[in-house]
Amino acid sequence: MSKTTTSKKTGKSLDPLRTMTEAEVMAAALADPDAKPLTPEDFKRMKRIPRAKIIRRALGLTQEEFAARFRIPLGTLRDWEQGAAQPDQAARAYLTVIARNPKAVADALTP
Repeated sequence: MSKTTTSKKTGKSLDPLRTMTEAEVMAAALADPDAKPLTPEDFKRMKRIPRAKIIRRALGLTQEEFAARFRIPLGTLRDWEQGAAQPDQAARAYLTVIARNPKAVADALTP
């Protein structure tokens, strides 16, 4: 492979074809009807998916299977997933460990 750069071969600058300022980028984004930036009101309308549900779905488990495998009370898991309750700090740490290495957690809980 040649050590010469493209600009040496073509004689063209490697600078972008068109530089835009941040204001120009924002104006272009606002003008695009298909990809407008989200507003704070949009974020308020969006439904947040609880982390426990994301982890459970990624593992392909039902609520019952997830609760049994990781020894979480089924009612507690359902409350987390429905947004009726938030996991405390210890439970969030536990969910993080489950997300990173579910097999190791399941193995550790198996007698």
